[in-house]
Amino acid sequence: MRVAVTGASGFVGGAVCRALAGRGIETRAYGRRAAVDPAHVGGAPYRSWDLTRGPIPDAPDVDAVIHCAGGVTDWGPVSALFAANLIGTRNALAGFRKARFVHVSTASVYDPYRPTVMAKEHQAPVSRYVNAYGASKAAAERAVLAVMRGRGKTLWHGPRRREALILRPHAVYGPGDPLLLPRVLASVRGPLLTAVGTGRQRVSLTSVGNLAEACVLAACGPVGTGVYNITDAEPVALDTALRAVLAERGIRARPVYLPEAPVRCAAAAVEGACLLARSPRPPALTRYAVGHLAVERTLDISAARTILGYDPAPTSFKGAAAW
Repeated sequence: MRVAVTGASGFVGGAVCRALAGRGIETRAYGRRAAVDPAHVGGAPYRSWDLTRGPIPDAPDVDAVIHCAGGVTDWGPVSALFAANLIGTRNALAGFRKARFVHVSTASVYDPYRPTVMAKEHQAPVSRYVNAYGASKAAAERAVLAVMRGRGKTLWHGPRRREALILRPHAVYGPGDPLLLPRVLASVRGPLLTAVGTGRQRVSLTSVGNLAEACVLAACGPVGTGVYNITDAEPVALDTALRAVLAERGIRARPVYLPEAPVRCAAAAVEGACLLARSPRPPALTRYAVGHLAVERTLDISAARTILGYDPAPTSFKGAAAW
């Protein structure tokens, strides 16, 4: 079995490479950085490749490609996010023409304007998004769905239909996490951690280890198509998760919760001020972040359990002091 991984220099891609290598699977790693520590990719051969510039030349013959590359931010230029997420996905599809394609998407393709309550896969993509990240990831999904179903134009000569799977994790965390844990810790002010909602709202979180396991199952298992939510074993209450992070990090603070409506209005005002000022730095508060904290965001993973054989571990922040 030979597997290529895009975005291998990043948080998720590196974890996927290490999971594959740990199972003795021949792995090829690709990322934007010029070089990476071999340990980050499990010792796999690494090659620098910017997906936004076109399909990879001289692509090796592999059985599957796990596409982890993309832009992950709730604030950024629309053109850059669509280049990274949509154009990059199209180029990855074109670069590996015959391989099974495993696309690592996001739960942000679900409707951001209403709570996500044990959402099933058919409920996304939708027609409205609060930012370019959700819209660009939804567009990338549609490109993968088109080749999965044998519809639309292709960028290469050959079969229009191919094996493809889409995985939708939510709030990925774990060793090397560059987004979720830093954002939580940045919200601590003295003895308080400021959050939104009531704290009782449930959230589905996804450890990077669980996501890597799902990627291996999708790339190497007998199932060649489908869309699957990927999370930890069960949802948790937001307050429980935040307190667990603080305790594991040894931070003497407690969460306090602000009502959603005024915080959402404040986020809109902050975003507007950043746009008017043409600030190169992202706003400290965004509507996207508020929407993912203030209401339930849970996913139904029964399809992944039943069809892929996915058996995730429960949410745990053990070891977070070293992350």
